[in-house]
Amino acid sequence: MSKISILFRREFSSFFATPVAYVFIGIFLILSSVFTFFVGGFYERGQADLLPFFNFHPWLYLFLVPAISMRSWSEERKSGTIELLMTLPISTWQAMMAKHLAAWAVLGLSLLLTFPLWLTVNYLGDPDNGIIVAAYIGSWLMSGAFLSIGMCMSAMTKNQVVAFILSVVVCFVFVVSGSNIVLDAFKSWAPSEVIDVVASLSFLTHFESMAKGVIALNDLIYFLLVTICWLFAGLVIIEQKKAD
Repeated sequence: MSKISILFRREFSSFFATPVAYVFIGIFLILSSVFTFFVGGFYERGQADLLPFFNFHPWLYLFLVPAISMRSWSEERKSGTIELLMTLPISTWQAMMAKHLAAWAVLGLSLLLTFPLWLTVNYLGDPDNGIIVAAYIGSWLMSGAFLSIGMCMSAMTKNQVVAFILSVVVCFVFVVSGSNIVLDAFKSWAPSEVIDVVASLSFLTHFESMAKGVIALNDLIYFLLVTICWLFAGLVIIEQKKAD
């Protein structure tokens, strides 16, 4: 565990050694506010809650998370530092976990810095803060799933732009698989069991209930499984390329 913590600190500090973390956090905070107050119609709804804020998170993460994950392994491979990393007395899995936890911590910090919105809602009304806490937890778990996909795509290529594009495409599939447009396309020929499986793969399906304050075990398990499976896939890719 100490090896992971050491590498975690190295990775986490590297985000703030360059403008990456600052730019990401700044863009996330600005877009969150714009979507909440202007696009989401925060004042027009006349309700003291943060649902307009959380409703846009899957779409924000769709582009912002791949932007922060694309450098995780691509930069290591392009600069050649991955060979040095692999010679250290740590396993590839420990390196993967440290990188993921460091980037996930940056995402968590971004969410924490939106607390003025929470204070605003409490100033304007009397919201159910339990629902807001559940939505924050769901958003953070969902961001971890987005991040694991991005890191897997980053492990596939030395080119960060390619890693970004691949991450956006794969994440987009996971986001829209539960939308009405996609499900309607399956209803004309697929049995109901297949439609249910496609819908269950969607980030939207599992996050919407958490955004409304319902933390169900199946939603927690889903995001954790997606995270672990994609990290494992990235691990397999790295090990394969190391063997080559």
